[in-house]
Amino acid sequence: MTAALSIQSIDMTFGEVWALHAVDLEIEAGEFIVLLGPSGCGKTTLLSILGGFLQPTSGKVMIGGRDMTHVQPKDRPTTTMFQDYALFPHMSLIDNVGFGLRMRGVGKKARHRRAGELLALVGLPDAGHRRPHELSGGQRQRVALARALAVDPDVLLLDEPLGALDLKLRRQMQDELKAIQRRVGTTFIHVTHDQEEAMALADRIVVMNAGRIEDVGAPQHIYLQPRTLFSAAFMGEINRIDGQGTGEGLDTPLGRLPLAANGKTALLIRPEAIGGSGDLALGPAKLVDAAFFGTHHRCHYAPVAAPELRIVAHLPQSATPIEGSVTELYADHHVLIVEDR
Repeated sequence: MTAALSIQSIDMTFGEVWALHAVDLEIEAGEFIVLLGPSGCGKTTLLSILGGFLQPTSGKVMIGGRDMTHVQPKDRPTTTMFQDYALFPHMSLIDNVGFGLRMRGVGKKARHRRAGELLALVGLPDAGHRRPHELSGGQRQRVALARALAVDPDVLLLDEPLGALDLKLRRQMQDELKAIQRRVGTTFIHVTHDQEEAMALADRIVVMNAGRIEDVGAPQHIYLQPRTLFSAAFMGEINRIDGQGTGEGLDTPLGRLPLAANGKTALLIRPEAIGGSGDLALGPAKLVDAAFFGTHHRCHYAPVAAPELRIVAHLPQSATPIEGSVTELYADHHVLIVEDR
């Protein structure tokens, strides 16, 4: 099962503290949405409101066209999967997965059949008799996911479910989680502060900051065409060069660049977009230092026109950067964000 979800002008206050400000978001049925942002940005508060664990100060939550704003969690077509998994240690895996069905009065034979199907779906087809303490962290995560899906929710809410896993296992589980979501077709809303995880999973990323939505879009859009300075900086390393748009160009510490801008403007360039060729000439720069990161060389350049400025470039593996050398830098992609609009 799956459903569209509409978040309409949600405000949330705790005393005099504003946790959410006028949050509006439309989510299509079957989308994989990731709420991304730093600690305290409001993403978990919003997830709790969607699950019914918090009541908003104002606004509406619509699921499948029905107003769910004041409906209790048990009566919503949602299930929440938490980071700690909360599996019952005294129960077998098949009983853990079937627990929600048991609470709904489903008979033992039917719920064991359904639990077995879901354990197979998450890659544990013959593990129904085992107990949670016999599993690895990744396997427990799979069981928690199977249990959440067992009751056929319209919307599955995931509160940093991969946060407790090590890097290698987390990346593996990202791939599996995305594949399972595609197979079941349920609407997933996933909270994380990990930018790489967000890009690996999401159909659309919702970037949040200080209780507001900063940006919404496909991962490629958020990374390459950020709407705000916060969104640009939070989505990964970026070079920021401040300038003043004159209508005839952008005056920067590098000189006047042939860019259409008016007013105070930030020129933003990802490190991998900088190299020895491109559409935008940045001028000569001296290589201050370089380090090999396996996939690329991470280089710090000091522009000749502004020696105090540092420009970070990611050069390909085949490059041979020489510290102290001077080279002409170019950018093959950039973003302009006007700050005083």
